[in-house]
Amino acid sequence: MRATAMLSGAAALMSVASSILPTAVATAADCPDAEVIFARGREEPPGIGRIGDAFVDALRSKTPKSVGVYAVNYIADWDIVPGANNMAQHMEYMAANCPNTRQVPGGYSLGAAVVDVALTPTDPRLGANPVPPSVAPHVAAVVQFGSGTRSVSVPGLVAAANSPLYGPKTINQCNIDDPICNGIDPNTLVGNWWTHLQDAYIGSGLVDQAAQFTADRL
Repeated sequence: MRATAMLSGAAALMSVASSILPTAVATAADCPDAEVIFARGREEPPGIGRIGDAFVDALRSKTPKSVGVYAVNYIADWDIVPGANNMAQHMEYMAANCPNTRQVPGGYSLGAAVVDVALTPTDPRLGANPVPPSVAPHVAAVVQFGSGTRSVSVPGLVAAANSPLYGPKTINQCNIDDPICNGIDPNTLVGNWWTHLQDAYIGSGLVDQAAQFTADRL
């Protein structure tokens, strides 16, 4: 009887503890010090892509802060608006629910254009819903790799690097001779298409450089 009472008491204490502790644990898990919100390149499988993975690994090696990851949910074919809206929605969610988390939106190639549409005012006809200006203080850095909007002006679109809110926080990496972000006629540089590929960016040190840029701002 006495043993039964002791067990019942212990069970009651565990029940009380379980009603308190999970909330604290869940909050810590859901709200890292920083979160990389990355849009992969065209035709890469779901996730953050090879450059996204390399960037996160490099960033984690350069900061003692916890770094979470969110993979932008979109098909990564040609339409960037669904990806931009998904990125913007997640950034708003994090700003409201994890206000102390430093956000790092980023993308490679097609994903880099997703970043521009998600962060800056666009032509309403695009159907995009960019994040409101109130989210900007939560953003530590913006990272882009191989972005076509780096050198080509798109009507109705403001590149993140040219935004008064995000420009000073943005690093827009472009490999030497990359025909996408250098604005070079790709028909004259067929042999240089490899400079736009993931291996070229990772091997050039530009991903590591962007990670250092970001770590310095966390």
